[in-house]
Amino acid sequence: MRRAKPGKIGTMVSALGAAIVRGEIMPGSVLPPEHELETRYGASRSVVREAMKTLAAKGLVSVRPRHGTHVRPVHDWTLLDRDVLSWMRTGDGLDRDLLIALEEARAIIEPAAAALAAHRATAEDHARIAAALMAMEAGQKDPQAAIAADKQFHLAILDATHNPVLRSFRGAIDAILSAVFDIAVGVFAGNLPNHAAVARAIAARDAASARQAMEQVLGYTQGHLLSGTSTSVLKTEKKIAKPGETP
Repeated sequence: MRRAKPGKIGTMVSALGAAIVRGEIMPGSVLPPEHELETRYGASRSVVREAMKTLAAKGLVSVRPRHGTHVRPVHDWTLLDRDVLSWMRTGDGLDRDLLIALEEARAIIEPAAAALAAHRATAEDHARIAAALMAMEAGQKDPQAAIAADKQFHLAILDATHNPVLRSFRGAIDAILSAVFDIAVGVFAGNLPNHAAVARAIAARDAASARQAMEQVLGYTQGHLLSGTSTSVLKTEKKIAKPGETP
């Protein structure tokens, strides 16, 4: 069997994934059989099958022999997957409630990570955190540079915990930060003092202050999201697909 080309697989995954998360194909719907998808997307059977495997890994579909491919309910989706989050973004951004939920997840993980980093950070970790903070300060007028530096700051702290389980959240936190920072970059400068306080506390090995300062960082961002000035909700009027329909 000829190997499926990654580019064709990615194109099909993106098309179907976006249609599912945006409600164009509703949970419970049955996707067309393989031969129809092959014709519709001009793809080989191996491409179709690999695309279904990828969507299944992201929690969007379930593939059962002789029962077809069903779209799974929203609570089964891997919401911390970078692709899933990107598909959920419209021209107006992400759903406000989802952004707040992402911030709540950060609030559970990051303050504790900052406290642990205060105990365990090495000299190299301190240098990475300080370098990221400097890049944040230097990039205040460049949104893309600011976002990149802010992400490096938070991920450097996660790494500084030297906890393999927390480090395994790196990809998820990176995806959350990408989604949130695209919205919160407008108030980036106002949150710099809070970030600096986190870095100082970790450098001083003051775990309680590091936790409190990180809570201030996240509280500032969440307050901006709750103000309603940063994002708008996804459109509620969506095309409801009949079972088996796909774009």
